[in-house]
Amino acid sequence: MLTIECSTTLITLQGEQEIREKVLEERPFSVTLNDELIGSAMVLATDLEAFAAGYLFGQGYLNKNDKVLEIRVCQEGRVDVYADVPIRSEEEMITTSGCGGTGKIAARLLHEDLPELSSLSINFAQLAELVRKTLSVSDLSQQTHCVHGCGYLTEKGFEACFEDVGRHNAVDKVMGAIILGRFSSAGAIYTTGRLTSDMVLKCARMGVPIVLSRTAPSSLGLEIARKAGITLGAYVRPNRVNVFNAPHRITAS
Repeated sequence: MLTIECSTTLITLQGEQEIREKVLEERPFSVTLNDELIGSAMVLATDLEAFAAGYLFGQGYLNKNDKVLEIRVCQEGRVDVYADVPIRSEEEMITTSGCGGTGKIAARLLHEDLPELSSLSINFAQLAELVRKTLSVSDLSQQTHCVHGCGYLTEKGFEACFEDVGRHNAVDKVMGAIILGRFSSAGAIYTTGRLTSDMVLKCARMGVPIVLSRTAPSSLGLEIARKAGITLGAYVRPNRVNVFNAPHRITAS
Protein backbone atom coordinates (compact mmCIF):
# COMPACT_ATOMS: atom_id res chain seq x y z
CA MET A 1 0.00 0.00 0.00
CA LEU A 2 1.60 3.26 -1.16
CA THR A 3 -1.02 5.74 0.04
CA ILE A 4 -3.37 6.25 2.96
CA GLU A 5 -6.68 8.09 2.84
CA CYS A 6 -7.64 10.75 5.36
CA SER A 7 -10.37 13.28 5.93
CA THR A 8 -9.54 16.96 5.50
CA THR A 9 -11.39 20.24 5.89
CA LEU A 10 -11.36 22.34 2.72
CA ILE A 11 -11.79 26.01 3.66
CA THR A 12 -12.71 28.57 0.99
CA LEU A 13 -14.50 31.93 0.89
CA GLN A 14 -17.69 29.96 0.37
CA GLY A 15 -17.28 28.04 3.63
CA GLU A 16 -15.99 24.67 4.84
CA GLN A 17 -16.31 21.23 3.28
CA GLU A 18 -15.12 17.80 4.44
CA ILE A 19 -13.29 15.92 1.66
CA ARG A 20 -11.12 12.82 1.38
CA GLU A 21 -7.48 13.06 0.31
CA LYS A 22 -4.84 10.46 -0.54
CA VAL A 23 -1.53 10.89 1.27
CA LEU A 24 1.71 9.21 0.21
CA GLU A 25 2.93 6.63 2.72
CA GLU A 26 6.47 7.51 3.79
CA ARG A 27 8.31 4.74 5.66
CA PRO A 28 11.74 4.41 7.31
CA PHE A 29 14.05 1.71 5.96
CA SER A 30 17.56 0.93 7.12
CA VAL A 31 20.22 -0.47 4.80
CA THR A 32 22.92 -2.93 5.83
CA LEU A 33 25.94 -4.10 3.87
CA ASN A 34 27.35 -7.51 4.77
CA ASP A 35 25.42 -7.29 8.08
CA GLU A 36 26.83 -3.88 8.97
CA LEU A 37 24.29 -1.06 9.40
CA ILE A 38 25.12 1.73 6.93
CA GLY A 39 22.21 4.12 7.38
CA SER A 40 18.48 4.75 7.16
CA ALA A 41 16.22 6.73 4.86
CA MET A 42 12.56 7.71 4.58
CA VAL A 43 11.29 6.14 1.36
CA LEU A 44 8.34 5.10 -0.73
CA ALA A 45 8.33 1.33 -0.23
CA THR A 46 8.72 0.27 -3.86
CA ASP A 47 11.76 -1.08 -5.73
CA LEU A 48 13.60 -1.47 -2.44
CA GLU A 49 16.29 -3.77 -3.84
CA ALA A 50 17.28 -1.15 -6.40
CA PHE A 51 17.04 1.59 -3.76
CA ALA A 52 19.40 -0.21 -1.36
CA ALA A 53 22.01 -0.89 -4.05
CA GLY A 54 21.79 2.72 -5.26
CA TYR A 55 21.91 4.09 -1.72
CA LEU A 56 25.16 2.21 -1.07
CA PHE A 57 26.55 3.31 -4.43
CA GLY A 58 25.67 6.95 -3.76
CA GLN A 59 27.56 6.96 -0.47
CA GLY A 60 30.59 5.20 -1.92
CA TYR A 61 30.21 1.75 -0.36
CA LEU A 62 29.61 0.18 -3.78
CA ASN A 63 31.27 1.01 -7.07
CA LYS A 64 29.84 0.65 -10.56
CA ASN A 65 31.30 -2.79 -11.26
CA ASP A 66 31.02 -4.33 -7.80
CA LYS A 67 29.17 -7.64 -7.65
CA VAL A 68 26.04 -7.74 -5.50
CA LEU A 69 25.50 -11.30 -4.30
CA GLU A 70 22.11 -11.04 -2.60
CA ILE A 71 19.54 -8.51 -1.39
CA ARG A 72 16.90 -9.30 1.22
CA VAL A 73 13.96 -7.01 2.02
CA CYS A 74 12.94 -7.68 5.62
CA GLN A 75 9.54 -7.07 7.16
CA GLU A 76 11.16 -5.10 9.98
CA GLY A 77 11.89 -2.18 7.65
CA ARG A 78 15.39 -3.23 6.69
CA VAL A 79 17.13 -4.10 3.44
CA ASP A 80 20.15 -6.38 3.75
CA VAL A 81 22.70 -6.23 0.94
CA TYR A 82 25.49 -8.75 0.52
CA ALA A 83 28.30 -7.88 -1.86
CA ASP A 84 31.87 -8.89 -2.56
CA VAL A 85 33.33 -5.68 -1.14
CA PRO A 86 35.14 -4.74 2.08
CA ILE A 87 33.47 -2.47 4.60
CA ARG A 88 35.32 0.85 4.49
CA SER A 89 36.83 2.25 7.65
CA GLU A 90 35.82 5.63 9.04
CA GLU A 91 36.20 8.35 6.43
CA GLU A 92 35.18 11.97 5.97
CA MET A 93 31.54 12.32 4.94
CA ILE A 94 29.78 15.36 3.48
CA THR A 95 26.13 16.15 4.18
CA THR A 96 24.34 16.70 0.89
CA SER A 97 21.63 19.14 -0.15
CA GLY A 98 18.92 16.50 0.27
CA CYS A 99 15.75 17.65 2.00
CA GLY A 100 16.21 17.23 5.73
CA GLY A 101 20.00 17.12 5.40
CA THR A 102 20.11 13.36 5.90
CA GLY A 103 22.02 12.41 2.75
CA LYS A 104 25.77 11.85 2.96
CA ILE A 105 28.56 11.07 0.52
CA ALA A 106 32.20 10.20 1.10
CA ALA A 107 34.36 13.27 0.51
CA ARG A 108 36.80 11.25 -1.64
CA LEU A 109 34.09 10.80 -4.30
CA LEU A 110 34.47 14.45 -5.29
CA HIS A 111 38.08 13.84 -6.34
CA GLU A 112 38.10 10.34 -7.84
CA ASP A 113 38.54 9.76 -11.55
CA LEU A 114 35.29 9.39 -13.49
CA PRO A 115 34.56 6.73 -16.13
CA GLU A 116 34.59 7.46 -19.83
CA LEU A 117 31.14 8.19 -21.24
CA SER A 118 29.47 6.47 -24.18
CA SER A 119 28.70 8.27 -27.42
CA LEU A 120 24.93 7.93 -26.91
CA SER A 121 22.79 10.74 -28.31
CA ILE A 122 19.03 11.25 -28.28
CA ASN A 123 16.65 13.15 -30.55
CA PHE A 124 13.56 15.14 -29.69
CA ALA A 125 11.23 12.20 -30.23
CA GLN A 126 13.18 10.19 -27.65
CA LEU A 127 13.32 13.19 -25.33
CA ALA A 128 9.55 13.56 -25.51
CA GLU A 129 9.08 9.84 -24.85
CA LEU A 130 11.33 10.00 -21.80
CA VAL A 131 9.52 12.99 -20.32
CA ARG A 132 5.98 11.81 -21.01
CA LYS A 133 6.47 8.25 -19.80
CA THR A 134 8.26 9.41 -16.67
CA LEU A 135 5.42 11.76 -15.77
CA SER A 136 2.67 9.26 -16.56
CA VAL A 137 4.11 6.05 -15.12
CA SER A 138 1.60 6.03 -12.26
CA ASP A 139 -1.20 8.07 -10.70
CA LEU A 140 0.72 8.73 -7.47
CA SER A 141 1.85 12.20 -8.46
CA GLN A 142 -1.65 13.36 -9.38
CA GLN A 143 -3.21 11.65 -6.37
CA THR A 144 -0.79 12.95 -3.73
CA HIS A 145 1.35 15.75 -5.28
CA CYS A 146 4.11 14.33 -3.06
CA VAL A 147 6.31 12.20 -5.30
CA HIS A 148 9.42 12.62 -7.44
CA GLY A 149 9.93 10.59 -10.59
CA CYS A 150 13.13 9.52 -12.32
CA GLY A 151 12.92 7.98 -15.78
CA TYR A 152 15.60 6.20 -17.76
CA LEU A 153 16.06 5.66 -21.49
CA THR A 154 18.73 3.73 -23.40
CA GLU A 155 19.25 2.91 -27.08
CA LYS A 156 16.62 0.17 -26.54
CA GLY A 157 14.02 2.83 -25.68
CA PHE A 158 12.30 3.83 -22.44
CA GLU A 159 13.40 1.40 -19.72
CA ALA A 160 11.66 2.38 -16.50
CA CYS A 161 10.60 5.10 -14.12
CA PHE A 162 11.20 4.97 -10.38
CA GLU A 163 9.24 7.08 -7.91
CA ASP A 164 9.92 8.14 -4.35
CA VAL A 165 9.25 10.80 -1.75
CA GLY A 166 12.73 12.24 -2.28
CA ARG A 167 14.47 13.10 -5.55
CA HIS A 168 17.69 11.48 -4.29
CA ASN A 169 15.90 8.22 -3.53
CA ALA A 170 14.38 8.10 -7.01
CA VAL A 171 17.81 8.57 -8.61
CA ASP A 172 19.27 5.96 -6.26
CA LYS A 173 16.73 3.46 -7.56
CA VAL A 174 17.92 4.03 -11.13
CA MET A 175 21.57 3.71 -10.05
CA GLY A 176 20.76 0.52 -8.17
CA ALA A 177 18.94 -0.99 -11.13
CA ILE A 178 22.02 -0.37 -13.28
CA ILE A 179 24.29 -1.98 -10.67
CA LEU A 180 21.95 -4.99 -10.56
CA GLY A 181 22.33 -5.38 -14.33
CA ARG A 182 18.83 -4.38 -15.39
CA PHE A 183 19.95 -1.58 -17.71
CA SER A 184 23.08 -0.30 -19.41
CA SER A 185 24.77 2.78 -17.96
CA ALA A 186 24.77 4.27 -21.49
CA GLY A 187 21.48 6.10 -21.11
CA ALA A 188 19.61 9.32 -20.48
CA ILE A 189 18.16 10.04 -17.06
CA TYR A 190 15.31 12.50 -16.45
CA THR A 191 14.40 13.63 -12.94
CA THR A 192 11.68 15.90 -11.62
CA GLY A 193 14.15 17.12 -8.98
CA ARG A 194 16.95 19.66 -8.96
CA LEU A 195 20.38 18.69 -10.30
CA THR A 196 22.55 19.42 -7.29
CA SER A 197 26.15 18.21 -6.92
CA ASP A 198 25.36 14.84 -5.38
CA MET A 199 22.63 14.08 -7.92
CA VAL A 200 24.99 14.76 -10.84
CA LEU A 201 27.91 13.02 -9.14
CA LYS A 202 25.97 9.75 -8.90
CA CYS A 203 25.30 9.84 -12.63
CA ALA A 204 28.90 10.80 -13.40
CA ARG A 205 30.31 7.94 -11.31
CA MET A 206 27.94 5.52 -13.04
CA GLY A 207 28.94 6.81 -16.48
CA VAL A 208 25.48 8.06 -17.52
CA PRO A 209 26.14 10.49 -20.41
CA ILE A 210 22.86 12.47 -20.47
CA VAL A 211 21.34 13.96 -17.31
CA LEU A 212 18.11 15.94 -17.59
CA SER A 213 15.78 17.70 -15.16
CA ARG A 214 12.39 19.34 -15.14
CA THR A 215 13.94 22.03 -12.95
CA ALA A 216 17.40 23.59 -12.47
CA PRO A 217 21.03 22.65 -11.80
CA SER A 218 23.24 24.08 -9.07
CA SER A 219 26.69 25.56 -9.74
CA LEU A 220 28.45 22.48 -8.32
CA GLY A 221 26.16 20.18 -10.28
CA LEU A 222 27.21 22.02 -13.43
CA GLU A 223 30.88 21.90 -12.41
CA ILE A 224 30.75 18.11 -12.03
CA ALA A 225 28.94 17.75 -15.36
CA ARG A 226 31.70 19.75 -17.07
CA LYS A 227 34.41 17.67 -15.41
CA ALA A 228 32.73 14.42 -16.49
CA GLY A 229 31.69 15.63 -19.96
CA ILE A 230 28.02 14.97 -19.20
CA THR A 231 25.26 16.52 -21.28
CA LEU A 232 23.36 18.47 -18.62
CA GLY A 233 19.89 19.74 -19.56
CA ALA A 234 17.43 21.69 -17.43
CA TYR A 235 13.86 23.02 -17.67
CA VAL A 236 13.13 20.04 -19.92
CA ARG A 237 9.81 19.75 -21.70
CA PRO A 238 8.84 17.39 -24.56
CA ASN A 239 9.73 20.04 -27.15
CA ARG A 240 12.56 21.97 -25.49
CA VAL A 241 15.64 21.65 -23.31
CA ASN A 242 18.07 24.24 -21.98
CA VAL A 243 21.47 22.51 -22.26
CA PHE A 244 24.08 23.80 -19.80
CA ASN A 245 26.88 21.50 -20.99
CA ALA A 246 27.77 19.30 -23.98
CA PRO A 247 24.74 19.93 -26.26
CA HIS A 248 26.06 17.63 -29.01
CA ARG A 249 24.25 14.59 -27.56
CA ILE A 250 20.79 16.07 -28.20
CA THR A 251 19.69 16.38 -31.82
CA ALA A 252 16.55 17.64 -33.52
CA SER A 253 16.00 14.40 -35.45
